[in-house]
Amino acid sequence: MTTTLITGATRGLGQETARRLSDAGHAVWVAARDEARGRAVAQEIGVRFVHLDVLDDASVEAAAARVEAEGGLDILVNNAGIEPRMAENVIPAASDEMAQDVRRTFETNVLGTVRVTHAFWPLLQRSSAPVIVNLSSGLASLTLLSDPDGPTHFYAGLSYPASKAAVNALTIQYAKAFPAARINAVEPGFTSTALNGFTGTQTVAEGAATVVRMAQVGPDGPTGTFVSPRGELPW
Repeated sequence: MTTTLITGATRGLGQETARRLSDAGHAVWVAARDEARGRAVAQEIGVRFVHLDVLDDASVEAAAARVEAEGGLDILVNNAGIEPRMAENVIPAASDEMAQDVRRTFETNVLGTVRVTHAFWPLLQRSSAPVIVNLSSGLASLTLLSDPDGPTHFYAGLSYPASKAAVNALTIQYAKAFPAARINAVEPGFTSTALNGFTGTQTVAEGAATVVRMAQVGPDGPTGTFVSPRGELPW
């Protein structure tokens, strides 16, 4: 049976991805830092929970040790992430974000992805069909972000697009370093979740579709790509 771990899986896209992959026959690990919520979601879906805080080395290493002890891992979905928003649910302008704001976003979105991937890398190397899905964003495309007529040009924030562009770079480098795996960045679409204050224009079910599809690519599937519901995106 294929074993899959999803970070930040207690709500939104992570929870829906866990549900869909469980329904597809995967042995799913719901990984999250909120233990009570994580156990509740895992019980609701009928899967396993493992405590994992992407900001904490010891937590991530303990989670990897537990998953290894219980059979290993085939698929890793790096879903945990944050987007800075003000109390009024307004995205701060680039000129308003300070170094500590950028650091906070990068700690979760970039360093969290590195921390988790590094810890689970040895487990994935033992899989016959390893897959990593990194949750990205259309805002990570420098081509689209810089296009005045592009759909993401309006976005005024600094740290979130920068962090997701860094996730895209990680995806490329990991794919080159681990050619036996399928490692891709996914832009799920503008989905209504807590991450964006529920301002998204598509449902969680719609947003999870591409994540679920890319989590199930076979050994001959794409790797080192940046994909969305509309197809491959420019870097």
